[in-house]
Amino acid sequence: MINEKRLLLILATVQFCHIIDFMIVMPLGKTIMNAFDITPGQFAWVVSAYALAAFTGNLVSTVVIDRFDRRSALLFLFTCFTAGTLACAFAPTYGFLLAARFGTGLFGGTLGALVLAVVGDVIPLERRASAMGWVMTAFSAASVIGVPAGIWIAAEYSWHAPFYATAALAGLFVTIAFFFVPSMRGHLVDQTIVPEGDQSEIGDDPEAQLLQPRSWSGKIADPFRAIFTNANQRAALLFTLTLMLGHFTIIPFIAPYMQINVGFADKQVSLIYLIGGALTVILLPLFGRLADRFGRLRVFTISSVLALFSIYALTNLDTNSIPVALLVTSSFFVVASGRNVPATTMITSVVRPENRGGFMSIRQSVNEMALFFSSVVAGFVITEGPDGKLEHYELLGYFTIFMSIVAVFTARRVRAVA
Repeated sequence: MINEKRLLLILATVQFCHIIDFMIVMPLGKTIMNAFDITPGQFAWVVSAYALAAFTGNLVSTVVIDRFDRRSALLFLFTCFTAGTLACAFAPTYGFLLAARFGTGLFGGTLGALVLAVVGDVIPLERRASAMGWVMTAFSAASVIGVPAGIWIAAEYSWHAPFYATAALAGLFVTIAFFFVPSMRGHLVDQTIVPEGDQSEIGDDPEAQLLQPRSWSGKIADPFRAIFTNANQRAALLFTLTLMLGHFTIIPFIAPYMQINVGFADKQVSLIYLIGGALTVILLPLFGRLADRFGRLRVFTISSVLALFSIYALTNLDTNSIPVALLVTSSFFVVASGRNVPATTMITSVVRPENRGGFMSIRQSVNEMALFFSSVVAGFVITEGPDGKLEHYELLGYFTIFMSIVAVFTARRVRAVA
């Protein structure tokens, strides 16, 4: 029998490493731009490379991820991710860093999808939002501990140092996962082979067609066909796309904007993640419990409306007061992260366990595609003014607000099946 609490704790540590690796680049934006003498647009590609690679990796894993024991897949992806993070630490040039970020994202993005699939497999729907809230506190813990520590290490040593530290931490957690993550094969189905042309017992349900044995000779297109011919799963993917565009577009330039426009010192940037992350560590499980009690859609809608005000305040911030700026950034952390708890629970619930890994992989591909385009858009929109300050951040805010509103409406089309 699986020890749910221990498994959720290990999954949270996996997410912790993955999120630190993804997030640490953004608060180091100013340092990296200076180190390689690159423009804001070129820096945006450092963020985008990870997302583009994760998009590619998840497309591949959509076909194969459900053919393996969840434990084996987790250990393989986590090990490769750790190696990619270590490669980032050695980057001597901008081009090498881009390549290393691409390699890390190839495995890191798929790792994130797999963690959510495991939660969906192991935890019943009536308790899933609460479990998701605990696993997603990894984001907050990364903000409270990992990112501020990374910023401090980079300020004291070099921008390479945080990647060394993250790789070492990931290596430790890979070892722990090897010894304590149990085999998880419940999603692997054993059924008799239905001869080609005799599909009367299967029917037209594309998911039911995937309940056939997982032979390597099966059609590669089958998982994609099952997903994209299912209206509910298409709605979940559209929801993923709009939500991410309504969330991430403004994130890559939060730290550079606070440093260059508001006046944060390099080490003070860590306060953004320390305070905002601490609040979300406390409140994310609460969002999960509220979603289980009052309904996932209701909690998502209310928190999304609150997020609109935080997004507007953050992207139109005109102050030299660091306390005021921290109040605004913290409010964004709480409501934006909080709405992701019921949203993610809704998305994991649109597919049955035997196909959840593949669906979550392609969902993660859509997620990463949105990350990629939002980073590229941010890089094109944000420019450096004659006084050295960043300009047009408010335009990104308006776009993010619009997509957040669209996400509220797309969420209403999503229906839980498992």
